[in-house]
Amino acid sequence: MITLLQIDSSARDGRSGHDPRGSHTRRLTDHFVRRWLAREPGTRVIGRDVAWDPPRPVDHRWIEAAFTRPERRTPAMAEVLRESDRLVDELVAADVVVVGAPMYNFGVPSPLKAWIDNVVRVGRTFGFDRSREGAPYWPMLPVGKTLVVLAARGDGGYGPGGPLADANLVEASLRVPLAYIGVTDVHSVAVEWDEFADERVAESLRRAEAEIEALVAHLAPPSGPTPMRPVLEPDLETC
Repeated sequence: MITLLQIDSSARDGRSGHDPRGSHTRRLTDHFVRRWLAREPGTRVIGRDVAWDPPRPVDHRWIEAAFTRPERRTPAMAEVLRESDRLVDELVAADVVVVGAPMYNFGVPSPLKAWIDNVVRVGRTFGFDRSREGAPYWPMLPVGKTLVVLAARGDGGYGPGGPLADANLVEASLRVPLAYIGVTDVHSVAVEWDEFADERVAESLRRAEAEIEALVAHLAPPSGPTPMRPVLEPDLETC
């Protein structure tokens, strides 16, 4: 069974085109998951909404606990890492990670950055040994995971080769740390021109949804004609 982890991070509630002032990235993640389930109906979906349930930012207690060997951790340290453990477990279980990542001040929303900081963790998702000269770090996640970044931007030209490409920190802020822990198969689709609310954003949305459909067709070959209900984690909010 394929497991898909859907992460939403927009501060906007709802989906554009469906709810007043809804989120473009929530619209894109929903479109991706619906198309995926149409082709792979037995997929297990884990929903993680970091905007509405933000992970605790890393602090001095988290650092102390994470860099203490597991056998030496106190119960208090284990409690500090409990949320991080849950987030890492979700990532380890996932074959496909779909992230809705709106651009806020050129980067990702702070709850999404907190998620990154909680899952890029020594001893769980990357290894470190200072005695390994020249290669002290190595990824620990199982191989074969795919990352799909679905972004939204207020202006145009942030894509590769565009006039604002150097100011786009969104895709890199996900691609680089997740590659560090072992996720190297990365795909991205974006909506632009949101601030202008004209035909440009409408066309960008149409293009993005078409790109998503092509990407799903590439990543998820059809497995059969009989539809089934997706298997959802009972204690996680799907979005």
